[in-house]
Amino acid sequence: MLEFILMFIIIISAILALIQKDLLKAAILTGFSGGAVAVLFQILLAPDVALTQAVVSAVIIPVFIALAVKKTQREDS
Repeated sequence: MLEFILMFIIIISAILALIQKDLLKAAILTGFSGGAVAVLFQILLAPDVALTQAVVSAVIIPVFIALAVKKTQREDS
């Protein structure tokens, strides 16, 4: 039952990340879905995959997206 709840959370957060206009909110939602996938892998007894998923998808990708958004913002003169 917990697996289905996590899958529902993953799907909803991925859809919400796709429809966001604000890119920082989309980056946060991407990290949220990645963290839920990592928890799902841990429940499915794949701790090595869960750790890799947590590091890459829940931490590195949202940080890179947020940095890219910050670096490419227009400056008002």
